[in-house]
Amino acid sequence: MYADALKRGEKIFAVAPMIDWTDTRCRFLHRQLSKRALLYTEMVVADAIIHGNRDRLLGYSPQEHPVALQLGGSDPVKLAEAIRIAADYGYDEINLNVGCPSDRVQSGTFGACLMRDAGQVARLVEAMKAVATVPVTVKCRIGVDDQEPETVLPDFLARMIGAGADAIWIHARKAWLQGLSPKENRDIPPLDYDLVYRMKRENPDVFLGINGGIIDLEQAAEHLAVMDGVMLGRAAYHNTGLLAGVDSLVGGSSPSGTNIPDVDWLALRDTMMAYADEVMASGARLNHVTRHMVGLFQGYAGARHFRQILSSDATKPGATTDVIAQAFAAVDLAAGPKRQAVAAE
Repeated sequence: MYADALKRGEKIFAVAPMIDWTDTRCRFLHRQLSKRALLYTEMVVADAIIHGNRDRLLGYSPQEHPVALQLGGSDPVKLAEAIRIAADYGYDEINLNVGCPSDRVQSGTFGACLMRDAGQVARLVEAMKAVATVPVTVKCRIGVDDQEPETVLPDFLARMIGAGADAIWIHARKAWLQGLSPKENRDIPPLDYDLVYRMKRENPDVFLGINGGIIDLEQAAEHLAVMDGVMLGRAAYHNTGLLAGVDSLVGGSSPSGTNIPDVDWLALRDTMMAYADEVMASGARLNHVTRHMVGLFQGYAGARHFRQILSSDATKPGATTDVIAQAFAAVDLAAGPKRQAVAAE
């Protein structure tokens, strides 16, 4: 996938892995808006796959492809075993989390704290590559705590490349593991896009993608003028409708990211109602689907009412998919968005 994209000069747009957000129901919705976006699971810990409910952790709709599994862990044997187990589920990529700053992840000695030991991460990648039949990639920060990114990042990338990583996604901020919460780590450390750009210039034959602080497709297009890929997280979740422009962006028909094509919203409504019926038939509740739909209509007249309906009525006992129909009916779809909404990354 990545080698072919580099060879053909094709760009990749990805929706970032986000714990508690990018579950299979979220990804199903995102896939209805973009056929080309690369979707990521939430981070799944290798131990959980080995010892837990595998279908619950790894199951997903075939419609979600291309979809990548993000793993968390620091033991090469366990990561390799998790990949062997996950192979039966047919993911298109395996990604190693070297960027999450949460206390829970740090207590397991993985995530962003692995940035302190690039040699260990290289050994993890080598172990993963030895058993994986799909690309193995890394998502990292530019450094942690008092590390100097100008020194740390080039060395880290060299070690990942030497270990055989097929692509590296770089969140262009440091992570402060002491003193900042995970939320603060997404906003407070300054972004250093120039450093990430320099890494791309110095590694022209390696797929490097950029993440962090990107709020819309226009900004994504600016990054894609330099980088091989761009990854949006909270912006894609809170302003979900922007995903409708991804295929035009990476396909070349709207390289500036400003031309978002018309969406058949009523067809999307019907698809999500049918999907929600399937989900509820399996024992889940309506809001397990609708909570991911709240960001669909940023900038549309009636969007606030849409959000209110989904946030309140969909959580009531016995709620049916009629709630989705009522929410869509509250939006003035014909008028379109009044403005380009801005969501924080």
